[in-house]
Amino acid sequence: MKLPEEYYIVGIDLGGTNMKIGVLDQNEKRVSFVSAPTLVEQGPEDATRRMAENVHKALEEVNIPMSKVMRIGLCSAGTMDIPGGMLVRPSNLPGWNFFPIRDKLAEYAQLPVTFANDATAAAFAEYWIGAGQQEQGLILLTLGTGVGCGIILNGHGWDGTHSHGGESGHNLIDISENARWCKCGQRGHLEAYASATGVANRTVEMIEAELKSSLADRVRSASRRDAVPRMVYEEAEKGDALAIKIIEETARYLAYGIVSLMHTVDPSCILLGGAMTFGGSASPIGRMFLERVKEESCKRVFLHLAERIRFDYAQLGSDAGYIGAAGLARQEWMETN
Repeated sequence: MKLPEEYYIVGIDLGGTNMKIGVLDQNEKRVSFVSAPTLVEQGPEDATRRMAENVHKALEEVNIPMSKVMRIGLCSAGTMDIPGGMLVRPSNLPGWNFFPIRDKLAEYAQLPVTFANDATAAAFAEYWIGAGQQEQGLILLTLGTGVGCGIILNGHGWDGTHSHGGESGHNLIDISENARWCKCGQRGHLEAYASATGVANRTVEMIEAELKSSLADRVRSASRRDAVPRMVYEEAEKGDALAIKIIEETARYLAYGIVSLMHTVDPSCILLGGAMTFGGSASPIGRMFLERVKEESCKRVFLHLAERIRFDYAQLGSDAGYIGAAGLARQEWMETN
């Protein structure tokens, strides 16, 4: 169906700490934005009600009438039943098990809602208006506390049969009996090696082995282990050999997971995003990391794939979730009207 000349779509990225709500116009431009605390402990019903209130707040701030809003897109992390619009057992939203969040939000907001996995939404954002425009096979890997993965095939998010498609942070990359434990309770998963948590754990172990590094004093005095990956990046920029080694090893571990994805999905583009990109494209260390990921991946796949695939950094940062959710809502409206 032809889109109206003027319309708006709302995207919501629901996280364990905050909910981000953005209103986009027909030119894919953000015209309003609201962030509010999720307050997980107050339960899903309360959060969903406040989510709807903040949607209306975002619209009122720019005088957009409800009649001009096409649809809401909502994305979240955790296990979910996407066709059923339900959170299943979201680890970042404890106690919100089996909550019908899509339909509850539609009820409170009085607007139809499209529900998506946050990694899929972020990948769709990059496909729609970011670093992966026009790529018909796109994979986005987000490197943070865990390793998220969104897959876009022929312009559509790939969720799998049970809404668990793209859980590639749990690709098996180490089959040894003493492989690292993943936070999901299994050994040898990609996330245990190439996430920020994995980098922090590996760094601490190397320092405890008394390997010489400018990292040592900083890491030993750090009050929070989640600050360690940033320290690794900063010391690598100064030329510290151990820090550079840790980043190079992280690239190799990440490549092990990417090889399985390349042979399974056959994408045209792989993007890296998230909080742990070691400075990204703006930094020599970030550029080295990306190039090493590409090298380590391409030397392990069919030559035909290695010669044709593009590796790059994502562009949209922390805005990707709600932008992609809005884009998926727009796509569903077009396909159902």
